[in-house]
Amino acid sequence: MAFLLQYATGWRFGVWFFVINLPFYYLAVKRMGWSFTLRTFVAIALVSLFSELTGSWIAFDTLHPLYASLMGGSLIGIGMLVLFRHRTSLGGINILALYLQGRYGWRAGYVQLGIDGLIMLAAFLVLPPERVGLSVLGAVALNLIIALNHKPGRYMGVS
Repeated sequence: MAFLLQYATGWRFGVWFFVINLPFYYLAVKRMGWSFTLRTFVAIALVSLFSELTGSWIAFDTLHPLYASLMGGSLIGIGMLVLFRHRTSLGGINILALYLQGRYGWRAGYVQLGIDGLIMLAAFLVLPPERVGLSVLGAVALNLIIALNHKPGRYMGVS
């Protein structure tokens, strides 16, 4: 959603990512507790900060978009899996997906994939179809990693 708003408005991703997540803190505090919410706030702040700084730290001469989509989605999925297992999220959809998994047993990865699908439909209004297709591949890779590996009763870090 933050990327989509960045493309639509020209505002930076880090700003949108931080602002979009503000309303979800209420759900996090009420349903997941203060400890979860504070760790999530720190994770969101760090992603927002590093998304602003990374462009000046890393440069690629060539990077195939298909590879970037699949590897980027996979690496994000692995990172989110680590966060989830240590009762932390990256806000927004993550909070909702983890809450629904804990409350109703719905797999967080599938919940996220469904919501990401709706966001991808909106992306057709802003981006060319080939870029949306690459985003879909990245979202599928990300959410399959979570869906297949983050199951109730599996390893959970204690904090």
